[in-house]
Amino acid sequence: MLNFIYYPVSWIMWVWHWLFSHVTPDSPGGDGVAWALSVVFLVFTLRAILYKPFVKQIRTTKKMQEINPQLQAIRKKYAKDRVKMTEEMQKLQREHGFNPLLGCLPMLLQIPVFIGLFHVLRSFNRMATGFGQPGMTAEETRSLGNYAFSPELVQNFLDARLFGVPLSSYITEPVSEFQAFVEPGSPIDFTRTQIAVVVIPMMIIASIATHMNSRASVARQPEAALENPQTRMMNMLALYIFPLGILVTGAFFPVAILLYWMSNNLWTYAQQHIVFGRIEREEEEAKRLKQEKLKANAPKPGARPDRSKKAATVDGEVVAADDDVPATTATAAGTAGPLAGLQRMLGLDKSKSNSTAAPSDTATASEESSAESGSAADAETAESTSSGASSGTTTSGSDAAGSQRPSGGGSGSETVKKPGTQKSGTAHVAAKNRKGGSRRRKGGRPGGRH
Repeated sequence: MLNFIYYPVSWIMWVWHWLFSHVTPDSPGGDGVAWALSVVFLVFTLRAILYKPFVKQIRTTKKMQEINPQLQAIRKKYAKDRVKMTEEMQKLQREHGFNPLLGCLPMLLQIPVFIGLFHVLRSFNRMATGFGQPGMTAEETRSLGNYAFSPELVQNFLDARLFGVPLSSYITEPVSEFQAFVEPGSPIDFTRTQIAVVVIPMMIIASIATHMNSRASVARQPEAALENPQTRMMNMLALYIFPLGILVTGAFFPVAILLYWMSNNLWTYAQQHIVFGRIEREEEEAKRLKQEKLKANAPKPGARPDRSKKAATVDGEVVAADDDVPATTATAAGTAGPLAGLQRMLGLDKSKSNSTAAPSDTATASEESSAESGSAADAETAESTSSGASSGTTTSGSDAAGSQRPSGGGSGSETVKKPGTQKSGTAHVAAKNRKGGSRRRKGGRPGGRH
């Protein structure tokens, strides 16, 4: 019925026995070591095949721990609607790439392997009677093959000894079945006490190894997972019930099965440390790269943000910002609008200091500073004219007074403004207001006092 499991298990064991039989001495004790190593490396082979599913199981378990708070929230939210709860939980699992089957796949795959190995080892001695047992004689069981093993290899296995006892013997085995482990008519060279002396320490070692593996696995669980009642129950089973089960049932298992259990726990212990260590290093590396990326994007302490060079607009004309001129000066000079001239008038001294720091041989900076100084001079002339009109004094040389102003350039030279030059900004508006004020002074304010 389960031959698709029994034959692969027996073939793998046959290969390893063939290899080790050429290394160990040809004696009952040497053959026992070869058969024991074949069982151990059968376990290692199957666990190596299940390595990738085991890694997926670990990653699935970590994902389960990460989304467990969200699952708890869904259970609480849809406590009265089981259908909606199931749909939301499946949706959350799909979004995170979580597959519950991968969490128990390695364990499920090991169950048929254990059953296959147990059946193959028990089939070396077929003298047992009971449900499903053939009940053969010692001569029959020694003369028949066992799946991939020939009758000669069956006899070799039955005659092999590990610490003085057969590999397929167990504590509760009937004495009548001991005849299969010796040649017909030969005396039995072992006792039940000898079997117990070998098996009991192996039971204890296998039980402790199972507990240690479970303890190492539980220690890596986060505190949030430990608060889950189901997780606590599973941890209790893994920490105490399973190891205790090995102690109770170990008397019914052959020596080779206990070897399987011990070697399986040894592999699990080493594999857990390797896989968990690699996953932790991957997480630390990802965290380090994330921190370095955030540190690279953040500005340095005490440094201003790096602003890209932008074109400045001066009186409606686009002028490229100078590299040596600070960005704040270019932005202030490029502000356009009705109050642009007034802003330049109020910041005249600042413009002069900034323009003085600029190189004297830069033509563009000189022209811009000349335009700014001329506009500021017109504005000052307009202000002085307006104040003179209010006090009753007429100034006739206001245009001439504003014709010569310091250029504010880096060289300190003065720029003479031509009479026909068009005024810009609020200076042009101030000139119109000045003319209107002169006419008002000549004619007098209507209805007012002269």
